[in-house]
Amino acid sequence: MSTTSSAVPAASTPGGGRRTFVLVDGENIDATLGNSVFNRRPNPDERPRWERVTAYAEAVWGQPVTGLFFLNASNGQLPTSFVQALLAMDYRPVPLSGRADQKVVDIGVQRTLEALVDRDADVFLCSHDGDFVPQLKALVGEDRRVGVIALREYANAQFTAMGLRIHDLEEEVGAFNVALPRVRVIPLDEFDPAVFLR
Repeated sequence: MSTTSSAVPAASTPGGGRRTFVLVDGENIDATLGNSVFNRRPNPDERPRWERVTAYAEAVWGQPVTGLFFLNASNGQLPTSFVQALLAMDYRPVPLSGRADQKVVDIGVQRTLEALVDRDADVFLCSHDGDFVPQLKALVGEDRRVGVIALREYANAQFTAMGLRIHDLEEEVGAFNVALPRVRVIPLDEFDPAVFLR
């Protein structure tokens, strides 16, 4: 089972070329930063620069990217300024509403992953959430590239167990303007004592 096959068929997407879809579970990323990294609500300058995520995806697989950013709009209100910012970064906002007992963002992402099974397209999921494992398993195959963008140490272990590469949101994507106060396992070959002597 390969998730990085070079024998990729032509896509049937508009414009004639194969496309990468980047599905962003913004709620999960924000919750991980707040609960696990900062232990408080992240400040605006501590949140990812989302345009860097799609730029990274385009550079990694060398093809056009469509960014879908899922939002919980169950209160009936759109975060207008954030939606405008997403549109300016060429994302397609996906504002969803539902009942109080529904995880609307998760359900929206799951349904979109399911719909992508029948499309000739590659997929990046930007989330740490294991709720998407069944849908990702259905996407993995010889003719499709599938990856996860997340803070590696918080990504669900099932992602790597099924052979998906975790692209680190801070170290590889470079999505942050500030260094995150992360504590994680450091491979000895990458250990730089100077970082700890500052």
